[in-house]
Amino acid sequence: MGILGWIVLGLVVGALAKLIMPGDDPGGVVVTGLLGVVGALLGGFIGGALFGTGLGEFFDLRTWVLALVGSLIVLGIYRLVTRRRART
Repeated sequence: MGILGWIVLGLVVGALAKLIMPGDDPGGVVVTGLLGVVGALLGGFIGGALFGTGLGEFFDLRTWVLALVGSLIVLGIYRLVTRRRART
């Protein structure tokens, strides 16, 4: 999958993660897209480490599920970090 595919996948999956975990996050659309791209990479790494399978083709369901799980993890970590920073 090319760079453009990664960006599109990250943007879409970042938006899906935001729909699954709604709430106030600083940064808006740009940060959500970046978190989605990082989450897609993390999902591919986790899939490769745990299941022996990474991100495949763009239209493969496994790719989307792994990217979504990674994006949810990254979004959760982002919220924990920004919430702590806002309190101090």
